[in-house]
Amino acid sequence: MKWINEKAKTLQQGAIRAMFDRANKMTGVISLGIGEPDMSTPKLLCEVCKEALDKGITHYTPNAGLLSFRQAIAEKSHLKDLNYDPHTEIIVTNGGMGALSLLFLVLLNKGDEILIQDPQWLNYVAQVDYCDGTAVRVPTDFAHNFEMQPETIENCITPNTKALIINTPNNPTGSVMTRDTMEKIAKLAVKHDLMVISDDVYNTLLYDGAEAPCIASFPDMKQRTMIINSFSKSFAMTGWRIGYAAGPAEIVDRMTKCQENFNACANAPGQYTCAVALDHPELSEELRQIFERRRAILLEGLAKIDGIRFNEPKGAFYAFADISSFGLSSVEFCNRLLDEQKVVCIPGSAFGECGNGFIRIAYTCLDEKLYEALDRIETFCRSI
Repeated sequence: MKWINEKAKTLQQGAIRAMFDRANKMTGVISLGIGEPDMSTPKLLCEVCKEALDKGITHYTPNAGLLSFRQAIAEKSHLKDLNYDPHTEIIVTNGGMGALSLLFLVLLNKGDEILIQDPQWLNYVAQVDYCDGTAVRVPTDFAHNFEMQPETIENCITPNTKALIINTPNNPTGSVMTRDTMEKIAKLAVKHDLMVISDDVYNTLLYDGAEAPCIASFPDMKQRTMIINSFSKSFAMTGWRIGYAAGPAEIVDRMTKCQENFNACANAPGQYTCAVALDHPELSEELRQIFERRRAILLEGLAKIDGIRFNEPKGAFYAFADISSFGLSSVEFCNRLLDEQKVVCIPGSAFGECGNGFIRIAYTCLDEKLYEALDRIETFCRSI
C-alpha cells in the first residue's frame, strides 16, 4: 500500500458490484440488479461495425471524436433543435461515465460543491469526491415521487455551489421530472449562476406519455448546461463505451485537451457505428417497447405482494419499491432475498440515505425470468 496515493486508498467497491460478486458464487440466481439492457446490440449495428473494420476504420480519431459523428449528434440526436456546433461544442467520450469524469476533472477546484439528488446513481458522488469536489445531497422522498423540489435545492445552495446534476428519467427511481419542476430548476440555476449537468442517458425510455425535455432548451440555460448522453441504454451498446457531452465551447475545449492526455479518443469503429445508429431510431423504439412490456409485468406482480408499495416509474428500466413494512433494512432485505430465494435486487441505501427502506428492481431480464423472480419475491415476503 505504500506506493498508492492517499486519494486512491479511499476507493471502495460499490454496493451494486458487491451484490454481483455474492451472486456470482451461486447457481440458479435471477438478477434484477443489472443496470443495462440484457439484449444484444441490434444486428444491423453489428453489421455496420464489421463494415467499419473492413474499411480500416481502426485508427485514432480526433480527440473530440470523428467530425462526421459529432455532426450526426448535432443534427439527429435529442440535441437537434438546440443548434450545437459540432466543431466546438460536442465531444465524443468513452461512454457517459467518461464524459462525466472529463467534465469533473476540468470543472472542479478543491471544495467546489456539486448538488446531487438523494437517492441517485452512486458513481456521481464517487467521481466528484475523487476530483476534489464536495458532493452535497439534495433529499427527495416517496411523497414527491423522488423528484427534487426547487425549494429544497435552494436551501442546499452555498457560496461554494458550482453545479447541480439532474438525471431524468432517473436511476434508481425511474421517476421523470415534470416540465414545471424543470422550469423552476432552470430559473434557480440562472438566479444563482449555477451550471446544470444534465445526464440524459435514459431519455429514450419513457412510458405513459411521459416527456423528457432538455433543460438546455429553457431560457438562458444553453450557456450554463452540460448535456451528458450515451448509446448504452438507447441502443443496447453498454460494452461499446460510446458517449458524448455537449455544452459551452470553452468547457468542451478543456475536456478535449484532458481526453488527449488520458485516453486519446473513443474507439473508431464504435463512433462510426453510432453515427449510423442515429439514422435508425426505430431500433431504440424496439428496445423501449420491450421494456414497456416488462414494466407492466413487474408493476402488476409487485401490486400483488402484500407489504410492498411503489410509485409507477415513468422512465428508464427501474422500479424503486418501499419494503420498510417488513422491518428490515434495505441491505438486510436484499441479502436475505439473495440467500433464501436467489434473486438479486439492489439496496436503496446504496444510492443515498433517502433510499433506506427501498430496493431498486431492474426489469432487464427475459419475461419468463421476471415472472419467476416475482414469484420468488412474493414467497420471500410471505416468509418474513
